[in-house]
Amino acid sequence: MSSLSRAVLDGASATEIEAAPVPASYLALHLRAEDTDMFKGVADKDVRKSLRLGQVPMPELAPDEVLVAVMASSINYNTVWSAMFEPIPTFHFLKQNARQGGWAARHDQPYHVLGSDCSAVVVRVGAGVRRWKPGDHVTVHPVHVDDQEPATHGDGMLGSEQRAWGFETNFGALAEYGIVRSTQLLPKPAHLTWEEAAVNPLCAATAYRMLVSDRGAHMKQGDIVLIWGASGGLGSYAIQFVKNGGGIPVAVVSSAQKEAAVRALGCDLVINRTELGITDDMADDPRLVLETGRKLAKLVVEKAGREPDIVFEHTGRVTFGLSVIVARRGGTVVTCGSSSGYLHTFDNRYLWMKLKKIVGSHGANYEEQQATNRLFESGAVVPAMSAVYPLAAGADACRIVQTSRQVGKVAVLCMAPEPGLGVTDPELRGRIGEDRLNPLRGLTVGPDSREL
Repeated sequence: MSSLSRAVLDGASATEIEAAPVPASYLALHLRAEDTDMFKGVADKDVRKSLRLGQVPMPELAPDEVLVAVMASSINYNTVWSAMFEPIPTFHFLKQNARQGGWAARHDQPYHVLGSDCSAVVVRVGAGVRRWKPGDHVTVHPVHVDDQEPATHGDGMLGSEQRAWGFETNFGALAEYGIVRSTQLLPKPAHLTWEEAAVNPLCAATAYRMLVSDRGAHMKQGDIVLIWGASGGLGSYAIQFVKNGGGIPVAVVSSAQKEAAVRALGCDLVINRTELGITDDMADDPRLVLETGRKLAKLVVEKAGREPDIVFEHTGRVTFGLSVIVARRGGTVVTCGSSSGYLHTFDNRYLWMKLKKIVGSHGANYEEQQATNRLFESGAVVPAMSAVYPLAAGADACRIVQTSRQVGKVAVLCMAPEPGLGVTDPELRGRIGEDRLNPLRGLTVGPDSREL
């Protein structure tokens, strides 16, 4: 272990952290450019075969950047896509980033350190960084923007150089150290452990923008929100935002175990999609989509009293046609992804004749991330963490997500030696309560022996 890592783990002062030398390399879960063709012609693109755990060189720090010691991270679906080299290898993104020149050129490497969620300790700051110092406990906003681009100052998500950290950039969070811009940092909620704080940034802020922000569906009190994939990372936070905002969540899940998970989050209205006969190839049959959409609408009316005002979409091809049908007249389908496929088909009559809206949403800007973080700081919203893995088993954790055997979010300890560390406000934690803070802990579908 390097002296810098030891200083961080010992809770050293800012002066002591600054005095410890930065190591020349660090341990990271990463991809190698030489492996990008390994899954050609392979049906099961098992991410455990492409993800490598090993030493990578420590990059130089740019003036507007911060070097953080990553205490914990988590698995997002962008890491799964990356490790499958789909839809294209992420080395393409690194080369694209590098074309900007200057400091961006560092990102084009024969390795790609993945990971877009992070709780961390600041260990170095660039010459242009003013608001942060070594020793600060932080979480990382996963959106990497160019603050010299005019569009960024209206909405960071509209800038042409906006990228997902650890997916479209290098030096991500599934590692002992990470490189981030100072405009990605927020204070870590003091009552949360490292792993609890790490699972929130990407999925929670994405769900916040989709539902609460005026750039998304702009949910109102009393709105009925149908949530696809409700037991997953995005869905687990969507349920909480709907309830916290005075709405009525209706969760769609695929198993009894996942139904238990959404009920643990306080969602009383649940639909098991297996009862609807939804299959992966159903989207190719317009008649079946229409029948199933009407059946789903009837179920929502029976459970909630009327058709949904908002449909929370991220599963994509398999469900999108149903979402357009089931939303109420004048309702909104808000989408941020397509885990079941990008090419959607839907009956456009239900869109134009019933005056519905489709809203595209991607990530969250810095202000939306801060608003989300405040909800965690107050305890109004809690982590959706179900399991914790060590970095040595990070590939196994990614496989759990790849095969949809998780509920909520799966955390990965990076530099933190064990779960339960990092709490600096035990009084607030006690007031909120352990059970409230960990409603999904231990509910992972298909447990793995390497889980902590």
